[in-house]
Amino acid sequence: MFEDEYNTISGFSQGIYRERGSRFIALAYPVSTENEVKEILQSIKKEYNSARHWCYAYRLGWDKSAYRMNDDGEPSGTAGKPIYGQILSHDLTNVLIVVVRYFGGIKLGVSGLIGAYRAATIEAIQNTEIISKPVKDINEVIFGYEVMNDIMPLLKKEGVYILETEYFDENVKIVFEVNKSLSIFVCDQLSGFDKTKVKYIETI
Repeated sequence: MFEDEYNTISGFSQGIYRERGSRFIALAYPVSTENEVKEILQSIKKEYNSARHWCYAYRLGWDKSAYRMNDDGEPSGTAGKPIYGQILSHDLTNVLIVVVRYFGGIKLGVSGLIGAYRAATIEAIQNTEIISKPVKDINEVIFGYEVMNDIMPLLKKEGVYILETEYFDENVKIVFEVNKSLSIFVCDQLSGFDKTKVKYIETI
């Protein structure tokens, strides 16, 4: 069984937590690729170049299959893990949370660090909106002009979105996305027309 929706955040947000002189700035971003993550991390390190640590966690994909935690020099398990724990706790994906730490001169210990990174992360999540998005399949259909009047109503159904249309001498190619819960039904309907080919591309 697949989930037909996933939770993510609506936009960038920030949370700040202070503990014994140290300042923890949590920055939460909606993302969809690892390249986006790399670019954001690079920009954060430039903007907050005087910070001591840039710890982070992310999870990507409608199936939540790609994730990573990074302590960036903090004791193992004290930064990336509590950040990621809040991503799990709120059941989020397609999200990156970076916590920038400015050291205040007093060591916080393992439990103090875990609590600080968790608290900053919670603040950032609370300062944005958690939204649900449908899981979508992207498919391609190629068909002849003679069945266009039959096919187009299917591609204009609620939950179906045309991404690209290309016209040939005798055929039309349309790339479309469809809510995963409707995908099998729509593709089966399309495949039933004469000289029509449907191909699955990816799930997003």
